[in-house]
Amino acid sequence: MAQHILNQRPVSRRPISRLCRNGFFLLPLVLLVLLGVVLPWLGSPLLYNTSSSPSFPPSLSYWREYSLTQATKFVAKNGSTVIVCTVSYPFLPFLNNWLISVSRQNHQENVLVIAEDYATLYKVNEKWPGHAVLIPPALGSQTAQHFGSKGFFKFTSRRPQHLLDILELGYNVMYNDVDMVWLQDPFQYLEGSHDAYFMDDLTKIKPLNHSHDLPPPNRKGATYICSCMIFLRPTSGAKLLMNKWIEELGSLFWAKPKEGNDQPAFNWALNKTAHEVDVYLLPQTAFPSGGLYFTNETWVKETKGKHAIIHNNYIIGYDEKMKRFRDFGLWLVDDYALESPLGKL
Repeated sequence: MAQHILNQRPVSRRPISRLCRNGFFLLPLVLLVLLGVVLPWLGSPLLYNTSSSPSFPPSLSYWREYSLTQATKFVAKNGSTVIVCTVSYPFLPFLNNWLISVSRQNHQENVLVIAEDYATLYKVNEKWPGHAVLIPPALGSQTAQHFGSKGFFKFTSRRPQHLLDILELGYNVMYNDVDMVWLQDPFQYLEGSHDAYFMDDLTKIKPLNHSHDLPPPNRKGATYICSCMIFLRPTSGAKLLMNKWIEELGSLFWAKPKEGNDQPAFNWALNKTAHEVDVYLLPQTAFPSGGLYFTNETWVKETKGKHAIIHNNYIIGYDEKMKRFRDFGLWLVDDYALESPLGKL
């Protein structure tokens, strides 16, 4: 009898043991779920509404106080790069078109929209909280500013200060105009560890193995680099270049005859700091000017598959730019708006 009892298995221990084993395996799963759901929100601006009347979603007053420091920290996430564009309200369709192309390369979460007016600030953050910031003073939002106008100059002349501020916060920064479309990931072309990367704005075809140095100046002593696509590292050289660009923007030497364009100032800054800043000219096949891509069909066919970013420049006018994008199959908003973080506007 005693032997029979000794040989019996303790039935009460089995469910306890099984529960412990299951609990041991379930605990890591629960932790993973919590980490996946909770942690991404810890860096969200939605958790730090400091307005007098906290609300969800954040109030308009919250976004008015939302700072560049907060915004860059949010979009950079675990990385060190911020992708920046500056936009006024009339150009939201172009922003959306650009964002679709950026999203296709999986870089949309690093995008920071610097809104030039409160209408843009509110609209972008309503659709995509935390990805837009306004750095006062705000500009008017009703009229689309065309290349060469005084309004366009006011809009673009703030660019180097925005970029310098981001560099001072310790981030790499890529700037894009929103009349661009990404066809490939541009980051694969940022070879080495130079201070500044940029693209040539000329239409003349370069050799496939062209130099990546700053091109020699023309007869007037200037180069023709586009200020539309710039990548900068937070180095003393990049900061020097931005400070020089700001200085040149304030110089009447160039501003009087060309008041509506900030690009000459950028080129003067590049030339005057040439021996102090480590620069890199991006390959023309990947970063062609609009004057080359949209007018030279033969070149486009010969370099097919090598294009990274297309800039819709060398054309003036909101409707004209949109039509050309449509003609070349690069106006993505009509059919693919849902691929944008902003969705349909």
